[in-house]
Amino acid sequence: MAAPNPLLSGLAGRCPNCGEGRLFEGFLKVSPRCEACGFDLAKADSGDGPAVFVILIGGFIVAFTALFTEFTLHPPVWVHLVIFLPLTVIVCLGLLRPFKGAMLAAQFMNRASQARRDD
Repeated sequence: MAAPNPLLSGLAGRCPNCGEGRLFEGFLKVSPRCEACGFDLAKADSGDGPAVFVILIGGFIVAFTALFTEFTLHPPVWVHLVIFLPLTVIVCLGLLRPFKGAMLAAQFMNRASQARRDD
């Protein structure tokens, strides 16, 4: 059986080593160990990387949409607040977990010291 793509496994919230076990033990807390292969995930730490990417990408999406709406429809300010504040939260929360999984998988793929695998 071929080894799974660690990056795709991380995006899906799966163990980057086997692609089967859960990577997260909640919304963003990393599991200490993969329940499928026993891979030690306790040392994996993505730091602030996922949050930075989410802020940049989510901010671009929401800001572009808000500006496009403003220049084409000219809605009142309250419409922007009602639409784009919740949209910002939804986009950022929706992107955060996959990006954190991808960052952890990238550490695994590049054999970073925090997520070193034993080969």
